[in-house]
Amino acid sequence: MIGYTTLGTRDLPRAAAFYDALFETLGIKRTMDFERGIAWGRDMSSPGFAVMLPFDGQPATVGNGVMIALAADSPATVQALHAKALALGGQDEGAPGPRGGGFYAAYFRDLDGNKLNAFCMSAE
Repeated sequence: MIGYTTLGTRDLPRAAAFYDALFETLGIKRTMDFERGIAWGRDMSSPGFAVMLPFDGQPATVGNGVMIALAADSPATVQALHAKALALGGQDEGAPGPRGGGFYAAYFRDLDGNKLNAFCMSAE
């Protein structure tokens, strides 16, 4: 259902370094590089993720209630993504742990303040 998601950034090189390092944990690489943005994904036929300088030239802002969820294959990968995000300068928004119904997640904000989570379905 989802083709790709996009978050705004105020500093494309800084955001690129953050997401290059973060997505390395999932084995995800850049799929597109262009003047105003960068996209990552497994391949061009799978859902992707991008960061861009806003088209209107205004500063990027964080959407209240907006969150991007990154699928992980295990609780260990959720923990690794959360730890990597914090090591890269991201902010903690909820430590890794079970959230009920087999949903295991961790929450963090990127360097522009955008909220993300890493999750998996787990027996833990």
